[in-house]
Amino acid sequence: NVVFEEKLVGTWVDDPNSPENTWEFERIDEPRNAYKLIFSDNKGKKGSFVAHLVKLQNRLFLDVYPDELPWEPDDPNEVKRLYNSFFLIPAHTFMRIDSIEPQLKMRLTDDDKMKKLLEEDPNAVKHTSIENKLILTASTKELQAFVLKYADDERVFANEVVLNRRETEKTNILKAIEP
Repeated sequence: NVVFEEKLVGTWVDDPNSPENTWEFERIDEPRNAYKLIFSDNKGKKGSFVAHLVKLQNRLFLDVYPDELPWEPDDPNEVKRLYNSFFLIPAHTFMRIDSIEPQLKMRLTDDDKMKKLLEEDPNAVKHTSIENKLILTASTKELQAFVLKYADDERVFANEVVLNRRETEKTNILKAIEP
């Protein structure tokens, strides 16, 4: 079930004092209950994505996919949306959301660990490999069952990311709720 959580909207950084990476979430009208996510690193490289917050049982997951594919210059460092180039097909990526406030805590997948899981249990979820890239090919229902079954398995959701709301936004939010 796709849900919308207003608390996710805003700019999040990995280190408020010296941000290396910035995650900007804004609400968009189409598709419904969606976010536009702009990921930026400290070198100015960006990725632009559509994201949906999905609630499965009592767990939240972020379903992210590129809003455009990077069919641009031969030099990947010149691609306007460098991080979109990790998605050479319009594939979805799931992130487990552990909390939104006071910090945005997410766990991202790790391809190598996921490959190892699927080598150990090839029937865990339908998948294939294209140019050594793991592609899950299961139906939505099967993927949801897989995500729920392995929600707490570090072979699937291996990499923790902890983000803080950008300090100027915290101040503005506090001012808005003061009487």
